[in-house]
Amino acid sequence: MAIFLRTLLSALFASLLWLSPLSAAEPSLPTVSQVDLERYAGRWYEISRLPMWFERNCTGDITATYALREDQRIDVVNRCGTKDGFISAKGIAEIPDATHPGQLKVRFAPDWLAWLPIVWGDYWIMDLDPQYRWVMVGAPNRSYLWILSRTPALDASTVDALKQKAATLGFKVDEMINVTNTAQ
Repeated sequence: MAIFLRTLLSALFASLLWLSPLSAAEPSLPTVSQVDLERYAGRWYEISRLPMWFERNCTGDITATYALREDQRIDVVNRCGTKDGFISAKGIAEIPDATHPGQLKVRFAPDWLAWLPIVWGDYWIMDLDPQYRWVMVGAPNRSYLWILSRTPALDASTVDALKQKAATLGFKVDEMINVTNTAQ
């Protein structure tokens, strides 16, 4: 048992050493300096996104609904249309560092797994309309990117400008999937 534990710890330590330079090499991702969570709460429609496994079955009508809790965390409900109807996922978001209010963490894993850092994903607000009509959210490793709107569609010039900004930040915007939403 002691040999197994020592081997496991050695492997973990080696993997952390291997991964550290990768994360250190990532260029910084700017985020907004202010977020009014009460204004941010409500329904957002997904306009465009980078492909990701957890939305692989989504065909359209994609929404994220946020509700501010008394503890300043945010309840999250993601919903999308599929060929068989609708599916949804419930999660929770929080701002782990008040000095960086645009850098949220989100998890969809059960509460009893909340202590594991791996179940928390980055949800960084990179750009936010002053009237909270649209938002661009991503992850510092550039693997996630969403353009969201308060309405089912967003004018093409705004979408193009946000994609251009994302491209300058290192996102692969040519891979983005545009979403068709109907009023829900």
